[in-house]
Amino acid sequence: MAKTRHFNLMRFITRARFLSVNKRLEWFPPFWLMGVKILEISDGWRRVRIKLPLTMISRNAGGNMFGGFQASLADPIPALACVRVFPGYSVWTRGLKLDFRAEGRTDLELRFEFDPKIEENIRQELDQKGRSTPTFEFGYYLSDGSLCTAIQNTVAIRPHGYKKPDRNR
Repeated sequence: MAKTRHFNLMRFITRARFLSVNKRLEWFPPFWLMGVKILEISDGWRRVRIKLPLTMISRNAGGNMFGGFQASLADPIPALACVRVFPGYSVWTRGLKLDFRAEGRTDLELRFEFDPKIEENIRQELDQKGRSTPTFEFGYYLSDGSLCTAIQNTVAIRPHGYKKPDRNR
């Protein structure tokens, strides 16, 4: 049976070097449909600011931002930052917790900063144990600058090919 080749839009966009990092992220199909706008990615992904617009699609029946929209954008940001800061490792989200503290009645701004203390702890754990599972705290802010949603995101940083040890042996 012959293999069928198909065009993979997501793979094309992530590998399109003629696009800036900001545009590749904005045009990543799930984010493009959400209408995100990259405000800042600086210091090797240690500082990230992204606008998540309140639109007809992102607005729930109460007129506020859907929590799912917020979760979808918040999920990969720390993992993407860790991939850039710690190349050569597999990184994925282990856990995500959102604490909705105010109604999302305006566009929201995701603000992520890679704390230098966390970065140093990760480096030490990678040197000593070969893996790390840090938790990052960041948030979404309303247009007036007040905190709307507090986020805790735990990522797994593992060597490529890592297999969880079987504890039953």
